[in-house]
Amino acid sequence: MKRIILSGNTGKPAVAAAVAELLPWLRERAEVVALDLALDRELEHVEADLAVILGGDGAILSVARRLGRNQISAIGVNLGKFGFLAEVSPEQFRERFDDILAGRYRLSSRMRLACTLCRDGQAIAEHTALNDVVLSRGALSRLVAIGLVVDGVRATTYNGDGVIVSTPTGSTAHSLSAGGPVIEPHVDAFVVTPICPHTLTNRPVVMPASCRIELSVEATPADVGLTVDGQVYQEVARGDRVVLRRAASDFRLIDLGLRTYYDTLREKLHWSGSALHDRGRD
Repeated sequence: MKRIILSGNTGKPAVAAAVAELLPWLRERAEVVALDLALDRELEHVEADLAVILGGDGAILSVARRLGRNQISAIGVNLGKFGFLAEVSPEQFRERFDDILAGRYRLSSRMRLACTLCRDGQAIAEHTALNDVVLSRGALSRLVAIGLVVDGVRATTYNGDGVIVSTPTGSTAHSLSAGGPVIEPHVDAFVVTPICPHTLTNRPVVMPASCRIELSVEATPADVGLTVDGQVYQEVARGDRVVLRRAASDFRLIDLGLRTYYDTLREKLHWSGSALHDRGRD
């Protein structure tokens, strides 16, 4: 019998209702070994075969981070807005559950970021991110200076509101809103995107996922913070370094083939093209 982690924030009425309906049904078909119903449980040491995540993309980001090195296959059951990662509706999940148990699906392997915050030569915090890591100014609207070093070679100093380092999965999140490119999820690359750079020639850079990226907080009159996947925040001091590498394990997202990546882009980013198509028929 398959062992399942069931995750979702039951503080949200739609998730609470889905858990109440789905949990008894799941227990008839699999062994539910862990309930993560506040999105705060440590999951790295839970022995399971599958994570079922109720909610939206935010819930998936949280579970991916807390699974740590225990990257079991996961599926997102969408209960809110149309998401990039949460593929199936509750009805589709029930219809395809036998296929999931039998392994009749594709796995979409999504690279993650390993992030280490260093102070005075010592690692003081470690995080992983599925979407992105952001080093940016705090409440005061002042420029911050962030140095970029790639594989030990100084690249530049960004003067602006901050810097985003994203995975391909995260390229359609904060990085996109800051002018970064859309990158297909299975490309092995990082995107470094400056936020409102003072020098307009500082543009987003795409680099291989094998790179070691180092961001350092240089002279700045403003508070600076480190944000991981938009969910974890930590204050950063002048002279601190943020070291980023590809994480040792990828997030394993179940793909039932209900939509393509470009279906998602068209619907989520409104890439309909209908106006051009209509003009072409005149």
